[in-house]
Amino acid sequence: MEISLKTITNLEQAVAKRRTFAIISHPDAGKTTITEQLLLLGGIIRSAGTVKGKKSGHYATSDWMAIEKQRGISVTSSVMQFDYHGKRVNILDTPGHEDFSEDTYRTLMAVDAAVMVIDSAKGIEPQTKKLFKVVKQRGIPIFTFMNKLDRDGREPLDLIAELEELLNIEGYAMNWPIGMGKGLKGLYDRAQHRIELYRPSDASKRFLPLNDQGQLAVDSDLTQDSIYQQTLDDVDLLSEAGNSFDLAKVQKGDQTPVFFGSALTNFGVETFLESFLKMAPAPGEHPINDDSAELAPNDDRFAGFVFKIQANMNPNHRDRIAFVRICSGEFDKGMDVTLARTKKQLRLNNATEFMSDERENVENAVAGDIVGLYDTGNFQIGDSIYTGKDPIQFAPLPQFTPELFVRVNAKNVMKQKSFHKGMQQLVQEGAIQLYKTYTTDDYILGAVGQLQFEVFQFRMKNEYNSEVVMTPIGSRIARWIKPAQLDEKMSSSRNLLVKDLKGEPLFLFENKFAERWFQDKYPDVTLTAKL
Repeated sequence: MEISLKTITNLEQAVAKRRTFAIISHPDAGKTTITEQLLLLGGIIRSAGTVKGKKSGHYATSDWMAIEKQRGISVTSSVMQFDYHGKRVNILDTPGHEDFSEDTYRTLMAVDAAVMVIDSAKGIEPQTKKLFKVVKQRGIPIFTFMNKLDRDGREPLDLIAELEELLNIEGYAMNWPIGMGKGLKGLYDRAQHRIELYRPSDASKRFLPLNDQGQLAVDSDLTQDSIYQQTLDDVDLLSEAGNSFDLAKVQKGDQTPVFFGSALTNFGVETFLESFLKMAPAPGEHPINDDSAELAPNDDRFAGFVFKIQANMNPNHRDRIAFVRICSGEFDKGMDVTLARTKKQLRLNNATEFMSDERENVENAVAGDIVGLYDTGNFQIGDSIYTGKDPIQFAPLPQFTPELFVRVNAKNVMKQKSFHKGMQQLVQEGAIQLYKTYTTDDYILGAVGQLQFEVFQFRMKNEYNSEVVMTPIGSRIARWIKPAQLDEKMSSSRNLLVKDLKGEPLFLFENKFAERWFQDKYPDVTLTAKL
């Protein structure tokens, strides 16, 4: 590692070197592939595999879970860290599939910037739009990478226009394609005043300088190329009629720098990373204690929050890791912290930093870093931890009310112990919710999407050796009821009475009609969509 906290005595200097961001996209836009190329640039891996390489046995480094390798999809957020050009980079690779939006939404609470990957042939897709709204609400910088330039795609001007129209954000093109697909020649780099050639015969001549007029400053065959001449016209149009670059707007999330490239061929990725690290912010302040105060990253007090819990990252040890975003101060191995929810004192003896499923023990970390704490059941998603006498509580993380529900039983009644253990541990990750029927304590699972059930079933079998039988009960509307207002006779096949993990009662209504019928029959009962 280039950076060692042992050589940096000033906390503020250490924090200033951190860049922590999430990568978001619609499925198949190339998010995981660009993550791998960034890791390659950071010297973490020697070769980049893609999720398409299943036949060769090469899988994406950030897709470490067995089902991810089997299906070629990302279903859980991964954390990866490396050093590059004097910066400590923390990348959080998020699931692209909409069924795992909740995991992505919580991850977005733990970063200081976001990189939005868009397929240049498809443009803005539904999941990208949803995730963008979450980032926009946080007011953090958003950087856009228009991917798959090595394939024929849409006109760059159309992509920028769509970006501004659908997402209501200014776009500023940092570079501009010189052709695309089989006709791809390179990139006109507006920011660094140079041409980046695509697959040049001489790698040492990958970059060609531009003069003060924006023309090539050296002899090149490009000057006679019609595609290059069209690019110059486009760049002139952008300069005259396009947005002006405004770093202040970028920092507020009101303008997004747009980069073009191809993650698969590692074209334009290095240029993107270098520019990103210059523009992306270091860790900033976090609101605490019901937004009545701001916690500065260089505050002497250590504080952070748990945004993710992952079971069985190492199936051989059945471990459970709580992912913590450090918001202030410095983490030291063996330090004592207070868990805000329980006021319990905990000693953090075992902490780790990540490279996907690989990790190494961490002795020190500062605001902006992500550390994994080995957990025996103390932590829950959203927990705040801190040092000192003054309580620190970060804002609650977003939660989704499930929409799909299934009854679940162990296929082999002789394996009840592993069945119950798996059920309890996997639901603590927060991607799926566990309920019990009110009188018989039968298990019912709730999820936002069907894929969550399939992943859960796969992991129960492969990680806990417990095959489960899931019986769908369809789409339901979950509404909580105050225990004092509850009469068990209110339950019927159309409004199933269950209880959540805290033992609080709720009804699972068959549809809106069933909910209205219930409210008409029991007008004094208050139902809440408790999140």
